Amino acid sequence: MTSKAFLKAGHWPTLLASFLYFDVSFMVWVLLGPLSPFLAEQLHLTASQKGLLVAIPLLSGSFFRPVLGTLADRIGGRRAGLLGLSVTLLPLLLGWRYASSFEHFLGIGALLGVAGASFAVALPLASRWYPPEYQGLAMGIAGAGNSGTLLATLFMPRIATHFGWHNAFAFAAVPVLLVLVAFALLARESPAPKAPVTWKQYKALLAQADTGWFCLFYSITFGGFVGLASFLTVFFVDQYHLSKVQAGDFVTLIVVCGSFLRPVGGWLADRAGGYRVLLGVLLVAGAGLCALSTLPALGIAVAVLGLIMAMLGLGNGAIFQLVPQRFAGSVGTITGLVGAAGGIGGFLLPSQMGYLKDHAGSYGAGLLAFGGLTLVVLCVLLRLGAKWLQEWPEETVRRAGLFSLRSVWASEPAD
Repeated sequence: MTSKAFLKAGHWPTLLASFLYFDVSFMVWVLLGPLSPFLAEQLHLTASQKGLLVAIPLLSGSFFRPVLGTLADRIGGRRAGLLGLSVTLLPLLLGWRYASSFEHFLGIGALLGVAGASFAVALPLASRWYPPEYQGLAMGIAGAGNSGTLLATLFMPRIATHFGWHNAFAFAAVPVLLVLVAFALLARESPAPKAPVTWKQYKALLAQADTGWFCLFYSITFGGFVGLASFLTVFFVDQYHLSKVQAGDFVTLIVVCGSFLRPVGGWLADRAGGYRVLLGVLLVAGAGLCALSTLPALGIAVAVLGLIMAMLGLGNGAIFQLVPQRFAGSVGTITGLVGAAGGIGGFLLPSQMGYLKDHAGSYGAGLLAFGGLTLVVLCVLLRLGAKWLQEWPEETVRRAGLFSLRSVWASEPAD
């Protein structure tokens, strides 16, 4: 694969537009994370309330993703994207001018889920322009828009410190407006034929066991990424007593490790197979989370979190190399379903970390629970490898990099 061949294979302006749409939407989606210490200070929130505050947008994003994905199938990804960006401005206006209580911010968080639903439009809009051999890289580039988290974690604490948290919502609306214009100018629909998706087709996909498995895997990788990105500002302020701006800077550094490795994950998956990449991701991330649960010194915690986020970023790219291989005729529909599961995973992580902090007295309990779950999912994936080897078409098996540990062990020569 060469860069020239990749550029010729699809439509780079649409790929760029999809990246920008996802990037600015992701910034807005996680906005309450870096602003939560300011809100918690003014509203006197408990750890559980902080966790719920940053988790609500992630949960509502899971609800809106299938809705926006279905809308994109009906009216086209370009129109759906323009609508999504327009609606995203509403909660920013409410936060700027009207919000003043915990309940108000829960409502704003629910509306911010529309920004999270951009995933179900941006990735299919870009990927439909590219053939199967470039799917991993194309979806990885579009999906690297999760780097929008950096804009939120780096700039919002500073803006809130100097101009007040109310005005931070107004500042966030500016890049949304700019991307709305750019998306209108750059994005185009793929000429590849596309039939509207019916609820019967959703039902058929949900009836397949592999749909559930991919939802589980993505709830760990993407859910872990967005859940940690949303909650780490609270974690650093509460656990290590950093200032709000310092906490945002550390979160930015950590998120860099995961955001820009998503396309690398797709690239590696195109070469080694998404299955093999995902196995390594789950092993390292799970072990890292268990180590982090000991709540080490700040420098060690930042390094371990950087490694964990790097693995989760790679895993996100690897999963969406696998998805088009397994569900070639239903990429848009399955993307909405799997993406929704990622949002649910993101909701559960900060929610349980806040809850366990209030009831167990430490954030370590929540980190250990998530690390243990990640390692259990690794074992599930290992068992599924042998099953998929028997069920998937030979070409899909090759591209996915499937193997069975039982077969590997059986092929080793005896001593």
